[in-house]
Amino acid sequence: MALRKLSEQAKIRKKDELIEHLYKFHLKIKPSVGIWYFAPGGGRFHDRYVPEETIEERLERALKMASLGVAGIEAHYPNEVNEENIHLYKKLEKECGIRLITIIPNLFWDADFEFGSLSNPLSGPRKKAIDRLKQALLMNKKYGCEFCVIWPGIDGYTYPLGTNFYEMWGLFEQGVADAMDKAPGVRVALEPKPYEPAPNNIYRNTADGLLAGLDIEKRLKNPKNRKILDQGECLVGLNPEIGHIRMGFEEVAYALARVLRKGRLVHTHWNSQPLGNYDQDLDVGVVAPEQALAGLYVLKAYGYQEFFGIDLNPERLPVETAVEVSIELLNLFNEKINRLPHEEIVNAYFYPDQNRGKLEKILLKLYR
Repeated sequence: MALRKLSEQAKIRKKDELIEHLYKFHLKIKPSVGIWYFAPGGGRFHDRYVPEETIEERLERALKMASLGVAGIEAHYPNEVNEENIHLYKKLEKECGIRLITIIPNLFWDADFEFGSLSNPLSGPRKKAIDRLKQALLMNKKYGCEFCVIWPGIDGYTYPLGTNFYEMWGLFEQGVADAMDKAPGVRVALEPKPYEPAPNNIYRNTADGLLAGLDIEKRLKNPKNRKILDQGECLVGLNPEIGHIRMGFEEVAYALARVLRKGRLVHTHWNSQPLGNYDQDLDVGVVAPEQALAGLYVLKAYGYQEFFGIDLNPERLPVETAVEVSIELLNLFNEKINRLPHEEIVNAYFYPDQNRGKLEKILLKLYR
């Protein structure tokens, strides 16, 4: 599948152009789901509450989600999708149109990754991680997926004292670049997170992810990859997750805008999360709904056209219910922001001295 053009995200619009864009452009909520949470496992302090399910059983449940508007599915390699079961995902697409949009390398679970995956200072585990990433990239390319998410959950450090930060970042960057050059033309989406499962993750926040993307791209050597970069399109973008943004005490709208401004918002993962705390993966909008609304408005303002990944941990309710609620809330919030008086909102920014209290009154009406 050809790379989608993301550089348009960085387009800067003057006041009147922005107003016109806000009235004309409507976000299309294209939901995707992650097969990993269809049968959540136990946590650190409790046993699992639902029985384990096979991949076939999970895909049977996914089949029924097409009626909710689900258009994509995401899975990890090799435990959830691999060379032996990829035909099951193709069968799902043929039966209901839900397409496998990303094959994610599982770089966080194996005992071999105790001291990290792509940043592991031990050569054996690091080679295993690079090989796994390479295979995942090749599968993304072979089966026409849109991008490859990389979540470095186990990469990072425990104690700041004695951590060789330059080496840690350099090993990770070079490992990603080496794998990408073996599967040229496949776009990667990094997913930053402050902590968990690593006590301190290697890329803790949105700015870290953007810097990592630039540093990885500098290391790419394959002529096909260099040509894409020379054309002004990114090869290493971001997949920000709302929960991870909030864990790091970042504003959702601000974080998303940061990535859009660089033309690097490859994908988004949606849920809700209180500030800080452990990663809860609650249904979209049930906590801090104003963050979701402001985030969607930023996506509308800067022309986001990619998928909305629903990333949940529905331990105590059916996964179908959690997905349905999250999609309904995204659609509801999208309808709300479409009805906003965009000209008044834009003017309140450009002429704050003439619009004192205007935005507050607009918000009051929005929440009624």
